[in-house]
Amino acid sequence: MTDTRHGLTRRQLGRGTLALGGAFALAPLPAGPASASSGGGTLRPGSPERAGLLPAHLRQLVTDAESFLGPSPVHPWYAGAVLLAGRGSTVALHQPIGTAVRYAAYDEETDTGVEFPAAERIPMAKDTVFDLASVSKLFTSILAVQQIERGALELEGAVGSYLPEFAAAGKQDITVRQLLTHTSGLRAWLPLYTAPTYEEKLARVWNEAPLNPPGTRYRYSDLNLITLQLVLERITGRPLDALLRDEVTGPLGMRRTRYNPPAAWKPKTAATEDARQPWSGLDRGLVWGEVHDENAFSLGGVAGHAGVFSTAWDLAVLGRTLLNGGAYGTARVLREESVELMFTDFNTDFPGDEHGLGFELYQHWYMGAMATPRTAGHTGFTGTSIVLDPSTDSFLVVLGNSVHPVRTWRSGSAPRVAAANHLARAVPVRPAYGRTAWFSGMASGATATLTLPALDTSAGGARLRCALWWDTEPGADPLTLEASADDGDTWLPVPFTAAGEEHPSGSVTGWSGRVWHRLTADLPAARALTLRWRYTTDRLYVGRGAYVDGLRVGTDDTVLFDEARPRDAARLAAVGWTPSGN
Repeated sequence: MTDTRHGLTRRQLGRGTLALGGAFALAPLPAGPASASSGGGTLRPGSPERAGLLPAHLRQLVTDAESFLGPSPVHPWYAGAVLLAGRGSTVALHQPIGTAVRYAAYDEETDTGVEFPAAERIPMAKDTVFDLASVSKLFTSILAVQQIERGALELEGAVGSYLPEFAAAGKQDITVRQLLTHTSGLRAWLPLYTAPTYEEKLARVWNEAPLNPPGTRYRYSDLNLITLQLVLERITGRPLDALLRDEVTGPLGMRRTRYNPPAAWKPKTAATEDARQPWSGLDRGLVWGEVHDENAFSLGGVAGHAGVFSTAWDLAVLGRTLLNGGAYGTARVLREESVELMFTDFNTDFPGDEHGLGFELYQHWYMGAMATPRTAGHTGFTGTSIVLDPSTDSFLVVLGNSVHPVRTWRSGSAPRVAAANHLARAVPVRPAYGRTAWFSGMASGATATLTLPALDTSAGGARLRCALWWDTEPGADPLTLEASADDGDTWLPVPFTAAGEEHPSGSVTGWSGRVWHRLTADLPAARALTLRWRYTTDRLYVGRGAYVDGLRVGTDDTVLFDEARPRDAARLAAVGWTPSGN
């Protein structure tokens, strides 16, 4: 089911009515998936330490996820979930929480769920099967990229050249790439399920006119992937479910991933919604073991935008395959250069709506602090998500049944963000020097300051040198170097050079490559100059934060402050910043 029936982008829906800053990168992107050189490594369970992760943060990930089983803020965000996190080839966390099947119905008058008797409720398990909803779009996209590799499909080819019927109503210039990146100009959604026959459903797609000229606007649309399904079925002569089985899930050994799961799977499947009008388009009662999305249901359960069922482990296999550069074990489903395309932003004209081929990129609204310009992922309306971070070779799967018993109980993506923040924090950042560095923390709606003692720079020529590491929500959460010559009554920004760039505003924001950078800043002359780092976050999302290490102030002849000297380090005043070895 689309998240945008009224034209909102997925990013707008995820953040509610609050505003986000624009996104930009301050460092070059990595060459490709972090583990592309590692071949087709396969997943295995292991400890956080084996994965190179900090166990305390994974434990907190589970604790916070469990809190959303309660009021969030009024109703539970989900009845249950399966959490999976890892790095490299190690799955360091695979934890079910809550209930897969809890409610038999939804009582609209009292806004409560009608629970099954306790003996009939089904707890979540590691192998619980979920309706992935829009995460299904990734599978359709992979199948399309496979056909591009084989020369059967052109990325910049007109969709109408493969589906002549689609070219009607002004759609003749829409390209395959625009379908994959949601820049086709098509509306977000159509109630195809109200058309009585399959042919009439298709006719609605053929007759639909773009709302905007192709390529001029980003609008997340189910119609894009439904159209792509029709293209794939036309050029291959095979239905989408057979393509998925033969080209992706079969080769990768994803035995619990398919369209239209058999009845035998139902006891191991998470229930979704008590689907009744007016909140649902169809009156179906409790949806359990069948696709939730109305359009996918009306298309026989097989659709390009929704309908795939899977488990957390199987989704992790898919993620590991992509982080491997398209290979898993002895199977290869994509070339490395194709994965590169899927993780490359084609929507540079639409800042904030970064998108590769099928994959969303750099979306803090559900990727949290895992977000980088190449972090790829997707969410599903039923409460599902996958996030892949090539820069740290880490992956996160959160599968929840958040429309159980009704879709109106859930809003936003807080559990996804919390889980991603904890996994990002679990990836260590080693100090540039010594045993610890100063860490800003990752609190939202906060200001953290790290202040040096007043120094006499009146002789001139004083310079600050240190190592700096930062990764913040772009535009919204600045890290600023400031100076005061009047005992803190007024603070002025101090320009500096870092990451090979000058920062005349004395401030940085966004992504710096998650590596340490040398910083230098010429300081003003003053009898008592106080320097501080100030990290300010808004109330929405955060990045991985900031680290400062090796603070040193001096001239060519004199050392005024050196953090390596215990007596100087003791004079630092930290509010919100803490010494951290990772």
